[in-house]
Amino acid sequence: MLFDGTDARALQQAAALLAAGELVAFPTETVYGLGARADDDTAVAKIFAAKGRPASHPLIVHVAEPRDAERFAADMPELACRLIDAFWPGPLTLILPRAAGMAEAAAGGQNSIGLRCPSHPVAQALLVEARRLGVPGIAGPSANRFGRVSPTLASHVTEEFGDALAVLDGGACEVGIESSIVDCSRGHPVLLRPGVLTRARIEAAAGEPLRAPDADAPRAPGTLAAHYAPKARLRLMSQQMLTSALQMLADQPLKLAVYSRSVPLGAAKGVRHRRMPALPDQAAHELFSVLRELDAEGAQLIWVEEPPADPEWDGVRDRLLRAAAA
Repeated sequence: MLFDGTDARALQQAAALLAAGELVAFPTETVYGLGARADDDTAVAKIFAAKGRPASHPLIVHVAEPRDAERFAADMPELACRLIDAFWPGPLTLILPRAAGMAEAAAGGQNSIGLRCPSHPVAQALLVEARRLGVPGIAGPSANRFGRVSPTLASHVTEEFGDALAVLDGGACEVGIESSIVDCSRGHPVLLRPGVLTRARIEAAAGEPLRAPDADAPRAPGTLAAHYAPKARLRLMSQQMLTSALQMLADQPLKLAVYSRSVPLGAAKGVRHRRMPALPDQAAHELFSVLRELDAEGAQLIWVEEPPADPEWDGVRDRLLRAAAA
């Protein structure tokens, strides 16, 4: 059930569904989310059931503006305020101490909560309208089956869940991979998941270096070793390894697709080639969409050239490593 995200009546209908405890998929600048009112554990349970997601794997709660985050956070450290001032609304999720009695199901039972203020105009309009109906925030993981490729178009969501699910269509997601996640709940910033925001930009806003996760880090969305996987088997390879492997194929009838920046197209007959963009933000924008297209074309193997080692590629590299581990 597709709704036009630019239509005021459609937004009102979607917000009313959320207020009633139903699910609504909606666009953000990163990927499409599968939303439920975050303050209703029964509604949130429908997300876990629909995705096939373990109830202990936490969700991100989306809010319309920074002041709404205070409903869910027991404390708003100065560190978090600096990052909010720099990057909200935008593709950054902050892990904060959770307010007692709020969003326990969305938090996966933890004493911390992931909060984000999205910049997509449709997401913003939905959050504002839902807040008017008493919904303080929307829990919204990516709108796909657990562990699979995230959706960046409304049609991707309906492919996953069918026409019965209400989906607000806001066009193609601008960023294309999920938000960066920074833990601010333990005194120092810890990068739990990279995104399109570079480490240098986050550190500059935080005023201190980002630390690596340790054994006591909170569980966070999208950080399992295997995640973001297409149906086809994905293998991440160096340029040299990929070139050599293609030369060895000869004319073998493999259902193989290659996604690369530098390996010459047409390096092997019968292989479906897609050119990876040379810029990391462009690669992030199209990554999930390309993987879905190659699945739809019947690829059984997807060989992907490793991204450059530059920090700007950390988000794309993270998604590909987790997809290859599935």
